[in-house]
Amino acid sequence: MNEHSLHSEIKEWYTIPGDKTEVRIGDFIIDITRGTLLIEIQTRNFSAIKRKLSSLVRNYEVRLVHPIPERKWVVRVAETGDVLGRRKSPRKGRLVDVFYELVRISDLVDNENFSLEVLMIEEEEIRCNDGKGTWRRKGASIKDAKLINVNSKQLFKSRRDFLTFLPDDLVDPFTNRTLANQARVSIPLARKITYCLRKMGGITYVGKKRREMMFQKTLSNN
Repeated sequence: MNEHSLHSEIKEWYTIPGDKTEVRIGDFIIDITRGTLLIEIQTRNFSAIKRKLSSLVRNYEVRLVHPIPERKWVVRVAETGDVLGRRKSPRKGRLVDVFYELVRISDLVDNENFSLEVLMIEEEEIRCNDGKGTWRRKGASIKDAKLINVNSKQLFKSRRDFLTFLPDDLVDPFTNRTLANQARVSIPLARKITYCLRKMGGITYVGKKRREMMFQKTLSNN
């Protein structure tokens, strides 16, 4: 997927007067610098930026900015570029979806130099009917993604901030199934949440109930 448009448009939206863009720091080019703060925008695949972040947080304050499409419009185009149609996707992103990517860098959260800001956005996805895409998209390839609007943003500065994803009435010890039911997420996503919180030190594994792992909070989420 070519994410150039979405990345550059978010960078433009996020930049404020006094910021500098495309600054070289050592071996890396930084999207935005704001005083001593280094800001990196990553629309997907945190694995691709993990080495860069791990290196930078040793000596710099680093913020990772990640958009989640709360609403998405799909635009179909022909290979000639002609627009064939536009529809609203039924899928709605949620803040908790950040854990799909966070599993790749959850060990960085406990570093005092690292922070994550999630943007809930509206985006437009451009698909081309070229027969080169997956069967799920009926052969259409994703050619670009464009920013329509930023609806809200949430900054996470420490592991304690991520404990807000645990429901207030979640009783210790709890299982992934219990978390999934109370947080209204799928069990696979609940597993990603508990994996990340364990890596951060926010919860601990305390044993099994039948075949299900049980966890207990080690930090208060208040």
